[in-house]
Amino acid sequence: MASNFIGEQSGSTIRGRAEIALIGCNHQTAPLELRERVAFTPEQALRAAKELCNSGTIEEAIIVSTCNRSELYGVAEESVESLPDTLISYFSDFHKLPLGELNGRIYQRAGREAAQHLFRVVSGLDSMMLGEAEILGQVREAYKRAAGNGSTGPVLHRLFQSALEVGKRVRAETELGTRPVSVAAAGVKLTERIFGDLKGHRALIVGAGAVAEQVVENLRARGIGELELVNRSFERAEELARRVSGKALEWEGFEAAMVRPDIIVMSVSGSTHLLTRSMLEHAMLARSGRALCVIDLSVPRSVEPEAEGMYNVYLFNVDHLGEIVEQNKKAREAEIPRAEAIVDEHVNKFLAWQSSLEGAGLLEALRHRLESERQSLLASHFNGAHGGSSVDRERLEKLTRELIDRVVELPASHLRRERKLRRPVEGLAALRELFGLDDSEDKEKP
Repeated sequence: MASNFIGEQSGSTIRGRAEIALIGCNHQTAPLELRERVAFTPEQALRAAKELCNSGTIEEAIIVSTCNRSELYGVAEESVESLPDTLISYFSDFHKLPLGELNGRIYQRAGREAAQHLFRVVSGLDSMMLGEAEILGQVREAYKRAAGNGSTGPVLHRLFQSALEVGKRVRAETELGTRPVSVAAAGVKLTERIFGDLKGHRALIVGAGAVAEQVVENLRARGIGELELVNRSFERAEELARRVSGKALEWEGFEAAMVRPDIIVMSVSGSTHLLTRSMLEHAMLARSGRALCVIDLSVPRSVEPEAEGMYNVYLFNVDHLGEIVEQNKKAREAEIPRAEAIVDEHVNKFLAWQSSLEGAGLLEALRHRLESERQSLLASHFNGAHGGSSVDRERLEKLTRELIDRVVELPASHLRRERKLRRPVEGLAALRELFGLDDSEDKEKP
């Protein structure tokens, strides 16, 4: 199991059937125009997870939002059929989108399929760039923030820690992550289609995060000439510029700087268009129409969509990476079966863990019910006019207690064997219903 920075709570028991479900949209189901409308900032993700946990229906929640996906993960003690509907309704309300606009764009997974989906995501099997490296770190950060925010519990702790282990194993044991083509690298490849050799060309990078840093590394590897960086935090831009032998600019100097570069790469977070058509028109006049390639790797987009189609301005966003995506996939698709086998192995392990925890909770509830019935039976027998002696009571107390131990020991031993075999225990919810264990507290007798 991956080392955890927060208690895994492996000794906890789950009362009832803890259902896991997720809903979301990604590059396969929704166009960029919709994905940017449903993206979550880190702050929004924390607020949404907290609100879901305070709804009275959902007990644990994590939001995963990247440039190509927005997903809500939830855990509840209720029918799995209704949990995705709850998540979809919240998703729609949070982003102020009518449900009709999400028809056909939202996918939902529950139970085994939910675990499998997350494990495939962290492995890079569900990414636009097959085997991409960034997604593992993005999921780790989403989990870390949610754990620190208190919106996770034993189920999502185990699920996401298992997912991180899967991601590491796939990259260590398969060639899926060998020389991966990231979104940043693909964006740089697009610039080569316009200018060919990048030696001697100039680039302006807007942003100083992980993707921006990868862009810089790829540009330097291709011999880019002058490199300028601008970021809201000048200190971060200056730090990155120092490492890559570039020049940091103040945020206010961004528009004036557009006159110089051949390439502008936007990699910033936010909900507003930082680069407008008007700004580009002014820059192109000052450049005397010299060709400009603009790569927008932000979701939501940082470049105003109306800028598309301007003369000698080559504007690309993350949805323009299709051909590079296919080339990347063909180079790695032979490794997919090996990665899928690792995913399936860990899905089975997770389901076995979940069932063993639920089984322990069921046995605890069963013992509690039997003990309640035992105490009630003894009380009714010995509190009457002919209740018998204290010796009789002590003897019967001992016998009935041993009887309960014997009744519970057999399923407990089976449960221990199932844990060892890592095979899920089926039918626990049906057993709870059959014995009326979910409402045992309501039916206790004095």
